Amino acid sequence: MPLPRWITGLLVAVAVALVPWTLWLTFSLPSKHVTRHYDLAWVGFDIGLAAMFAVTAHAGYRRSPILPALAAATAAMLVCDAWFDIVTSASGERVEAILEAGLAELPLAALCAFVAYDVQRAYASVDRLRRR
Repeated sequence: MPLPRWITGLLVAVAVALVPWTLWLTFSLPSKHVTRHYDLAWVGFDIGLAAMFAVTAHAGYRRSPILPALAAATAAMLVCDAWFDIVTSASGERVEAILEAGLAELPLAALCAFVAYDVQRAYASVDRLRRR
């Protein structure tokens, strides 16, 4: 039985949403920000994050035994993203970075961590909700 549709759909939506975001970063980030290739670092990271959302969603859909590992890796990347967004933001960008971390990156990391920690319980809890 595949991962519940709402989780799979959310993972796919985030993976898809990261595509235009990454394109925007490609053209808007400065090529030098304390270090060379700052833009390449962030664009490359977000490409990797989008790929992790996609493969995690696919593994969930297929009920693959590697789902917990992929979900854990995605959670770790989200926490890293939140951390580096906040600590590398200029003072005028910090509020936006904190809001993004608190409203998107860290809640998604918690969801992925829950799936990684107990994928069978995640499947069962969603199956119970479906039956209601």
